[in-house]
Amino acid sequence: MDRDAVINEFSEERSGRLKTMEKFNSVEISLKGLDLPYQFKIWDVATESVGVLVKEESTILPFLNEGDALDMKYYSVDSTENILTVIQHITKNDHGRLKGHYLVGLRFIEAR
Repeated sequence: MDRDAVINEFSEERSGRLKTMEKFNSVEISLKGLDLPYQFKIWDVATESVGVLVKEESTILPFLNEGDALDMKYYSVDSTENILTVIQHITKNDHGRLKGHYLVGLRFIEAR
């Protein structure tokens, strides 16, 4: 395969992943030790990941760890999908209107 074909294939794959991520508007996380699942609005969409905001005092925060792989349920306007997802980062926001929140970066591993 020549260089241009490889670049085109990579661009198409990247574009497809971004479109998949953009179609979701919220994610539900269910964890052992918590009575109810938590649902979060998707706040930030990047090429390889999505981000959600979690309040500093949220009960779920101590249960979330960078590197954990979890089966999460993603919601769009017309469907839901369970997707194995890794927690990429948990970043505290100390400034501006998002003060008191953590941005939790989620990266898709595999759709189920």
